[in-house]
Amino acid sequence: MAKKTVDVKEQERQERVNETVSKTDQFFRENKKTIYSILIALLVIGLAIVAYYKFYYQPKTREAVEQMYPAEANFRSGEFDLALNGDGNVLGFSQIIDDFGAKAGKSVYFYAGVCELQLGNFQEAIDYLKKYKGKESILKARAIACMGDAYTGLEDFGKALDCYDKAIAAADNVFAATYMLKAGVVCEQLGDNEKALTYYKAIKDKYPQSIEGYDIDKYISRIESQR
Repeated sequence: MAKKTVDVKEQERQERVNETVSKTDQFFRENKKTIYSILIALLVIGLAIVAYYKFYYQPKTREAVEQMYPAEANFRSGEFDLALNGDGNVLGFSQIIDDFGAKAGKSVYFYAGVCELQLGNFQEAIDYLKKYKGKESILKARAIACMGDAYTGLEDFGKALDCYDKAIAAADNVFAATYMLKAGVVCEQLGDNEKALTYYKAIKDKYPQSIEGYDIDKYISRIESQR
């Protein structure tokens, strides 16, 4: 009796499998033109993507990287206007961004932003630096701090302080002392000497061997003498 029950269940299972296969086969026969069209379309799209990457994106990327070399050399030499705008023979960062976007690397926005900052074009510097999305901690912190410098140039000290705080959090190294000092100076501009003092004392406690640390006592003494 038990064997007969098993045989019936096996027969029912086999019938369900056959029914599923039959329906699948019927669906394919009824829709094979559509299925083939979809497969061909996917193949064409895949080939188009490969062709775009190989024959357009890669050459453009190589060209963008090559254009970056002279601009970076001018940047390192302190020729910020030349690095930003070029001279007709070589492209500057602003032109590289216009022509290639970030194909030469995300750092192009950082370079352009710092150039604008050095040239006193504070809002333009902020616009470029906001587009920098690099993840390397030191450069990321510096970009944020440079935005703080630009906001300081615009006398928007609240936003400047916010940037310096973010730079301090992102740096987590001796460079943080530089950003702490700038944050303290901004706090003094805002009339918050007590908060400025916390930044100065943090430099003294955490980074006494930094460049800022050697002179930090005079900042602390100046505020404490005003109490």
